[in-house]
Amino acid sequence: MSATSPDTPASLEVVLVKYGRTKISYPAELLADDGTRVTVRAPWAGDGVRDFGFVRFEQGDVFTEYYWRDRWYSVKEVRDSRGVLKGWYCDITRPATVRGGELVVEDLDLDLWRSADGSTVLRLDEDEFAASGLATTDPRAATAAENALDELERLAREGDFEALLAEYT
Repeated sequence: MSATSPDTPASLEVVLVKYGRTKISYPAELLADDGTRVTVRAPWAGDGVRDFGFVRFEQGDVFTEYYWRDRWYSVKEVRDSRGVLKGWYCDITRPATVRGGELVVEDLDLDLWRSADGSTVLRLDEDEFAASGLATTDPRAATAAENALDELERLAREGDFEALLAEYT
């Protein structure tokens, strides 16, 4: 499906699922869907300010989000209200699905942050991932998640990160 197709919806509801329950859902503008990668844009959907120490997400921030149907991650480019790039927040997820106007992804706890200038690359929530028990309940998914985090970190550190997001444009 192409974003320019007349039967393509102009928006999707992004649904992030964690442990079988909806963690958050929010409307997003559909920018592109080539059948493999879906790109949407949405304002910060959280309540108030979320300060992680290395970045603050706040009202006015805009997220351009990239989801793949064949990869175990999503990448969110984060800009402030003036359009200044803050960086990229990456979720390790099962491959995305799109159905009935919803883009659904299952969060697998692991995350990665890359600052706008590339000087900071952080692996996040590895303790949550270990505590989730996924390695026992679904070893194949756990291995795919760990491999996805390693791949994203390599791309973020070696300077190929932007190419990942541009490869379909």
